Amino acid sequence: MHAVTGSDRDDLDQAAAVFMSVRPRLFGIGYRMLGSATDAEDLVQEVWLRWQTHDRSEITNPGAFLATAMTRLAINELQSARKRRETYVGPWLPEPVDTSADPYLGAERGEALEFAALLLMEKLTPNERAAYILREAFDYSYAEIADIVQSTEPAVRQSVSRARKHMTRDRHAPIAAAAQRELLTTFLDAARTGDMAALEQLLAADVTSLADGDGRRQVARRAVVGAPWVAKFLAAMSWFWEGIETRFTTMNGQTCAVLLSGGTVYGVLAVTASQDGIDQVLWMVNPAKNAQVPVPA
Repeated sequence: MHAVTGSDRDDLDQAAAVFMSVRPRLFGIGYRMLGSATDAEDLVQEVWLRWQTHDRSEITNPGAFLATAMTRLAINELQSARKRRETYVGPWLPEPVDTSADPYLGAERGEALEFAALLLMEKLTPNERAAYILREAFDYSYAEIADIVQSTEPAVRQSVSRARKHMTRDRHAPIAAAAQRELLTTFLDAARTGDMAALEQLLAADVTSLADGDGRRQVARRAVVGAPWVAKFLAAMSWFWEGIETRFTTMNGQTCAVLLSGGTVYGVLAVTASQDGIDQVLWMVNPAKNAQVPVPA
């Protein structure tokens, strides 16, 4: 057995320092790829194990090495995750992540982080999603991305271009953050009172209400689509708000409402909106996904 020497400890300390300096970026890549903070954290740990045991003397750019390892693991994990989600009960929504301390979640920009963007990226191939995230959120060059995803620079340019078209074609232009928060406040007031007329005025014609409870009792298992139907659905569930306290917080770079029941987190409610009104109402009420959601002050 090799005895641990002072040189070994210094080397491991240096390896840990390098790893910690890029850890937010690794988590940010993993989360944007998977929409799951839990799975992203597991991959961060896997990258750390590989980094510990790798011959680091041959690595000239540790940051690039670690980002490459994280991205390739995330591509493989996304393929497995999509198969698992085929048996998920009801709509699947991303796991909310607290971005109050790190608004961009380890990235240069807040791209590919809001709930609407994460849902749209579910339609991209894993390699397209990786290329888009690395380019738009982390500002990697096309040549760097080609090395990471083991492709060519022209192919990466095409992947990013296709992903951009998909992300802009299928999403309404979002409104300013202050207007989004105001809409959420008004929406909560109308939903609490079951005011159908007020709700219909807030909703875009093609609004969709999605609830992720993974089979939780009294949680809708199908999407509700269209302003009249969503308003009627919300008015009919006005009973839900009895005993529910709402507090605002910032998750995934946008204002959300944390739903509290008896002082503990029941779920997270988010809306996305354009000039036409609220186009998505997202209920994230799967307890397994909300375990790390803090109770706002």
